[in-house]
Amino acid sequence: MNKVLNIERERVLVVDDKLQHRELLKALLDKEGYDVTAVSDGEEALIKIGSVVPDLILLDLKMPGIDGFEVCRRLKSQDETRDTPVILLTCTTETESVTRGFDAGAADYVTKPCDNKVLLARIRAHLALFTKTKRLMLFAERDALTNLANRRRFDEFLELEWRRAKRGQTLIAMLLLDIDYFKAYNDTYGHLEGDRVLQDVAKEIKNTCNRPGDLYARYGGEEFAVIFGNITKGAAEIIAERLRRKIEALRIPHKASSISDVLTVSIGVSSIVPSKEDPPTNLISLADKHLYEAKNGGRNRVI
Repeated sequence: MNKVLNIERERVLVVDDKLQHRELLKALLDKEGYDVTAVSDGEEALIKIGSVVPDLILLDLKMPGIDGFEVCRRLKSQDETRDTPVILLTCTTETESVTRGFDAGAADYVTKPCDNKVLLARIRAHLALFTKTKRLMLFAERDALTNLANRRRFDEFLELEWRRAKRGQTLIAMLLLDIDYFKAYNDTYGHLEGDRVLQDVAKEIKNTCNRPGDLYARYGGEEFAVIFGNITKGAAEIIAERLRRKIEALRIPHKASSISDVLTVSIGVSSIVPSKEDPPTNLISLADKHLYEAKNGGRNRVI
């Protein structure tokens, strides 16, 4: 019977140049209920990380081409795998070799031939710690009221996506949304109702801007932001307009608004293919400029 009962199975990447070792490890971990990907060398592992982000990596030290030490160093230099636990598989217990592994960023090591009970115990321990760490990070990166990403997470994600877009010379886009006359809404209906409105708008953002890999965040106060990667300018504008219409269609009464009897929003959209000199704040500045134009032009619109 499988011991791992998570609805979403924990992902383990096995990196070992010996076919027999890979097959034995995969069979063992498959039986335990893990989602296992096995590759034969360091280069393939680094490529595979782009499509399979593992929760734990079992990494052979001695491999042709890029050895385990270098693979581990590269994994720890990437944002996607910086915190992912790496367990080294080694035939030696020499202090120098083990120390090099820890210096490269490994979390643990197991000697070959592996004792299955010891290996599984180490895997469970590191996955439990990794899961706890992820939960703490998620809590620290969430806005408590809306359950969207908070400003801290927004800034981190923008930096990451900006570097990715710069490397690939692809377009990155964002929208900046502001609830029209929100202060007047709070003054008229009270802050509890204002909080409910923020939650309703956040829910509509999540329902409308639901492409995998995008980030939606509470930017501050009554402002929200969405970062789009790998998107065209036209597609980002279409999503923004759809979102504006959906929020208006909620028909939330707003008798204190100067432009409508229901709650509305204004949205600024920006899109840039980053150059080497561009800082990520350029994307925010452009969205903020367009948001100002939308509000100055009558609100309840996308620019």
